[in-house]
Amino acid sequence: MTGTQIFEQYESEVRSYCRSFPTVFTRAKGARIWDEAGKEYLDFFAGAGALNYGHNPDNLKRALVDYLLDDQITHSLDMHTQAKAQLIETMQDVILKPRNMNYKTMFTGPTGTNAVESALKLARKVKQRQNVVYFTNGFHGMTLGSLSVTGNAMKRNGAGVSLSNTTAMPFCGYYDNEVDTIQVLERFLADSSSGLDHPAAFIVETVQAEGGVNAASLTWLKKLSDLAKAHDILLIIDDIQVGCGRTGSFFSFEGSGIEPDMICLSKSLSAYGTPMALVLIKPELDQWQPGEHNGTFRGHNLAFVTARQAMLDFWRDDHLSKSVRHKSQLAQQILQGFKTQLEGEEIVARVKGRGLILGLAFEDASLPGKIAAACYERGLIIETAGPQDEVLKLLPSLTITEAELMQGLRIIAEALTAVTGCTIATPEAQLQLASV
Repeated sequence: MTGTQIFEQYESEVRSYCRSFPTVFTRAKGARIWDEAGKEYLDFFAGAGALNYGHNPDNLKRALVDYLLDDQITHSLDMHTQAKAQLIETMQDVILKPRNMNYKTMFTGPTGTNAVESALKLARKVKQRQNVVYFTNGFHGMTLGSLSVTGNAMKRNGAGVSLSNTTAMPFCGYYDNEVDTIQVLERFLADSSSGLDHPAAFIVETVQAEGGVNAASLTWLKKLSDLAKAHDILLIIDDIQVGCGRTGSFFSFEGSGIEPDMICLSKSLSAYGTPMALVLIKPELDQWQPGEHNGTFRGHNLAFVTARQAMLDFWRDDHLSKSVRHKSQLAQQILQGFKTQLEGEEIVARVKGRGLILGLAFEDASLPGKIAAACYERGLIIETAGPQDEVLKLLPSLTITEAELMQGLRIIAEALTAVTGCTIATPEAQLQLASV
């Protein structure tokens, strides 16, 4: 069989991303991917946020290959290994202690949803309450517990059973900033007749990635944290997609002044696209009995090796953070230019996001899918997000060069012109117009 035929004949219909990018990929390096025909693509998808440092970064690859060639431990359940010890120590020394953060590390199953399930279970155990509050348009994973705190109707319906013991509340800006949604939640908590069962925890993404690139303000996050403390409720931050530098700082909530009770990490934590997840837990909440929660692939040592190397190479100084912030400002300025030109042609759009997770949201939800397809034809991998796929979502690697970022934005400008019929200026021209 040739091309995609083997997948079409033998792989389940549940496959998704491959329908948007119908080719067979063979190689990848940095911010670029090649298919079996040799066509090159620029990657603004980054493994849905699992490849913050790009494809096959040399420093991480060397550490991984050396480890394998030395016949060191690959699988270890939760037994002690040198690789795990080095990762824990490095995370304490490079990430947590410099931020005055005191957490214990729980190694869960290898995916983000494993981390979320663990956090939900522990919160209910500690507080001896069943209900958990989540937020509109949130996405936390595809297993049943994670789906119960996920807003998307299509994903929830896929569960096939009722999803209970959770309550949805409005996220920051849900009412277009006309309503303080923290006040709404506070009123529900204060009113014994609101019908809201007192929750064990709040679970929240600081930037809702799949939900439409909705960024909570740092002020909103601080109010949420204060509300949790006032009502004896745990605060769980899901930093799976927007942690590990995606917003500029290692944790997406830095600068808000909050101290989450638990932090869920996965995706780019392993730094190489290998599966790994963990939950950071305030020490007083670590009330597990030995073996009360487990999983066969908690000890994926190959991921420990690359995760540690990434912390040593990228997070001992602020070089990467400064680079992300600079590229974010550049991209936002250009996207604002696109927005202005589109609105000149009566196409309503809005720039969203923070750091290097950015979105161009359209009032006409039919446009982003067409624009993404036009980008793909021109050699750019980019996806859509939001409840109606109304957002064109930019998720490049954090290590993408400025030239590559500009190249991708140039392709977006070409795709916007092709799909909308508007004449959209190049990124370089947008910057000149902005400086006038």
